[in-house]
Amino acid sequence: MRPLIALHDRIFGTLEATAPWLIPTLARIVFAGTLLVYYWNSGLTKWGSGPFSPDLGAYIQILPRAFEAVGFNPSALGPLATPIVILGTWTEFILPALIVLGLFTRLAAIGMIGFVAVQTWVDIVGHGVSGDVLGAWFDNSAGSDIADQRAFWIFLLVVLVLRGAGPLSLDALLSRQRSADLTPASQPR
Repeated sequence: MRPLIALHDRIFGTLEATAPWLIPTLARIVFAGTLLVYYWNSGLTKWGSGPFSPDLGAYIQILPRAFEAVGFNPSALGPLATPIVILGTWTEFILPALIVLGLFTRLAAIGMIGFVAVQTWVDIVGHGVSGDVLGAWFDNSAGSDIADQRAFWIFLLVVLVLRGAGPLSLDALLSRQRSADLTPASQPR
């Protein structure tokens, strides 16, 4: 029995040693494979004639109740509506790109957590999502778009907040560069 325990300890000890670089690297790969294109496509649906001219659909997606209340006239929304819609649209491009590149990863992941929270609030309050789409935890169904899927998204992002981007990232490259810059140069004797 001891040889089996020793084998177990060696195998899982080796795996544990890889965790500091493997976990955040895999988290970024999973993010890229599952959420990058989702958010970029969502951002593209809001893109109007230019980067600072959102499509009418952007107002419907981001400010649904307010937009309906003013008869779907964006100029009647007030001065903050267009900047909010533009910022929301750009966020769907910038934060996912930063995560995948591993640049300012912790801040980008915190921003994405906030974005998912706002997205969820807009879906529930603004668009009236309920029932099976909303779902609930511990309901014997793992397929709801809100309670189940977004819990996994948030968990993935929390991993990046806690662990950073890992060694295969621009954050790591910049960190190595900063360390090299702070190391005193060797003085010839």
